[in-house]
Amino acid sequence: MNRTDPTFAPGPLVLAGLIFMAALTRLLPHPPNFSPVEAIALFGGAYFASRQWAVVVPLLAMLVSDIALGALHGGGYASYLGGVSFWSVYGCIALSVVLGLRLRGKVTGARVLGYSVAGSVLFFAVTNFTAWLSDPVYAKNTAGLAAAYVAGIPFFRWTLLGTMFYSALLFGGFSLLRRRVPALNSRTV
Repeated sequence: MNRTDPTFAPGPLVLAGLIFMAALTRLLPHPPNFSPVEAIALFGGAYFASRQWAVVVPLLAMLVSDIALGALHGGGYASYLGGVSFWSVYGCIALSVVLGLRLRGKVTGARVLGYSVAGSVLFFAVTNFTAWLSDPVYAKNTAGLAAAYVAGIPFFRWTLLGTMFYSALLFGGFSLLRRRVPALNSRTV
């Protein structure tokens, strides 16, 4: 007989696998900021039953991809690891997981699109504010803050497009997978 162990729940492993695969796409050539960063956070928040895993898995996947990028690109990228920008990005990931928690049991295309836009705006606001705080090129006044946000505008388009693309891929792919694997059909896994 081919019975599966009823205590084995494949859901968390499938979610983690999808998140890690998406995070590792950062190693492929892509436009600046066209990445899965916000999408993996929203996806983890929406589907991991454990809030702890919802935060830990996307952060760990990003760390693995950041270490790989540091190894590939050397000193310039390696100096980013642990710096102020690094922490602002990881803070955005944690905040976007919280956004993703609001998708639990209510995942629709329109809601994923809306949360993708919200996550992208959050990322833009936080990371450019951090750039203003930490980069000596920006004056520490409202003109300097405005300059930091203006400098980030060309990257925002790619952040938004990347978040929407990877959200469609993760949420849509998982929806298709759930149709084939009944063990993944609960609200969260």
